[in-house]
Amino acid sequence: MEKLDGKSMDIVKANIEALKQLFPEVVTEEKIDFEKLKLILGEEIETRNEKYEFTWHGKTQAMKLAQTPSTGTLRPDKASSKNWATTENLYIEGDNLEVLKLLQKSYFGKIKMIYIDPPYNTGKDFVYKDDFRDNIKNYKEITQQTTKANTETSGRFHTDWLNMMYPRLKLARNLLREDGVILISINDSEITNLKKLCEEIFGEENHICDFVWQNKKGGGNDSKFIAVEHEYIVVFAKNLNVLPPFFEAYSEEYLKRYKEEDEKGKFYWDTFKRKSGKQYYPITCPDGTVLEYDEYGNKISWLRSQDRFYKDLEEGEIRFVKTENGWSVQFKQRLPKGKKPRSILDDKGNTSTGAEEVFNLFNRHVFSNPKPVELIKYFIEFLTDDNDIILDFFSGSATTAHSVILSNAKSTSRKNKFILVQLPEILKENDEAYKAGYKNICEIGKERIRRAGEKIVQETGKTDLDIGFKVFKLDSSNVKTWDPDFDNLEQTLFDLQDNIKEDRTKEDLLYEILLKIGLPLTTPIEEIDYNGKTIYNVAYGSVLVCLEDDIDLDIVQEMLKYQSEHMPPKVIFKESGFISDAVKTNAIQTLKKHGITDVRSV
Repeated sequence: MEKLDGKSMDIVKANIEALKQLFPEVVTEEKIDFEKLKLILGEEIETRNEKYEFTWHGKTQAMKLAQTPSTGTLRPDKASSKNWATTENLYIEGDNLEVLKLLQKSYFGKIKMIYIDPPYNTGKDFVYKDDFRDNIKNYKEITQQTTKANTETSGRFHTDWLNMMYPRLKLARNLLREDGVILISINDSEITNLKKLCEEIFGEENHICDFVWQNKKGGGNDSKFIAVEHEYIVVFAKNLNVLPPFFEAYSEEYLKRYKEEDEKGKFYWDTFKRKSGKQYYPITCPDGTVLEYDEYGNKISWLRSQDRFYKDLEEGEIRFVKTENGWSVQFKQRLPKGKKPRSILDDKGNTSTGAEEVFNLFNRHVFSNPKPVELIKYFIEFLTDDNDIILDFFSGSATTAHSVILSNAKSTSRKNKFILVQLPEILKENDEAYKAGYKNICEIGKERIRRAGEKIVQETGKTDLDIGFKVFKLDSSNVKTWDPDFDNLEQTLFDLQDNIKEDRTKEDLLYEILLKIGLPLTTPIEEIDYNGKTIYNVAYGSVLVCLEDDIDLDIVQEMLKYQSEHMPPKVIFKESGFISDAVKTNAIQTLKKHGITDVRSV
């Protein structure tokens, strides 16, 4: 019976496997033969000492940090969740670096859109300092602190920010689908470094554009030189070659013009005559009238070439309409596939409207400078389809969740899901939010989703919207690690008879198992009671789990009833759960007789 390890996806091992698929000859006993790899790559190897590169103090450590597996887990918090049984949305509390590592197996290549609004590194904002040795312990310690600003006098102002961003973006890229896109809000402080960082991680060729968003209007007279009224949203694709073209959705007002419809689609009749142009030729009307000059004797300019005119006429795309002044030549103006998004965004809300949206939900100012819903909703509507996952791992006031729910409500088919990740930053006692009873940012974010969801349902009447979310919290693994107390070895061995930590529940362990075997946290789970013991039927019989003590063969036989008809399931037990070693051996043999060989323990 193979044991599940307590770590997240081993990214180094995954990289070696990928290399092995491309060049199997360079991998020997799981080691890379770089000399052989050089031979395969021919002349395309950089050997010069002076070369173009973007580097900073700590970059090597940041690269290692991205590849170090997490030993943590995500524990379910049903009490803070909404519609636990039915929702497909997630809200995760914790250090986003550890959470991104934990999501690697379950969400690898599954995210369509990532939007983040990270610290801008202005000298006053929070920049999390990771700990290479034990980041889970570091996370628990740091979330109790109150002062974490990355000041300009720290000596490593840009370096600290880059070291914080690099591993997170590196891990985020793994989660994107091949046609996925990441959008990052930033201002002048770090846009130069951010773009260089993204060019290295996502590839220079995958840069799409930098939106310029007008984030405020008016004021700024106290600025020394220029009143800056904009920020940027930097956009990169994971793979530009497979990304479909972008089109904005049409407004209802715009669509009103397209009243006619035929087998090719919607259209309206528009005049073929243009005020200016270069297409001059005579057109003969049904009664023989020739249209070539206007009432002033000027040559008439037409929309399209003469050849195209006759082709359109033959295909029924042109008509002649008799008017009081003669003939009007008209053509079918077809509804274009869509409108191209523009890089200047001056009508997508601003920081004031973002603040107003939050104020309207809480009746007080509980969050500073939230992004407006209109801005994020705009991106969602032209970057995603009907059933995509949108991730925000600097989720702040949860504008992204609000935007996802609202965009779903405005659509007849869109049912996107969100995953939000936020560090539970402790609020100061003089903050408005703290006075209102919110102790950290996560409490504000969760409450905003609850209130925004209810408000949208009330306003739209759509009761089938997914306005729920499952809450998970970052913690150390539920499984005990071998960390012996040599002064009291007997007690250590006794404690390890049961390798699950005393303060953890079966559900804690169940969701850790999902992460470790690569299943999403919203996978359907049926809870089966069998003589007081619980069997978990995961993903319609694909995985069967029993984490009880005193497991006997009757339970194993019962589990067999729920196996998938389409494939042999994976079966998982608690390592110390069997009533005896003999039962454990017989259980494995029983499962084997039924074609089940993937049997594991925790």
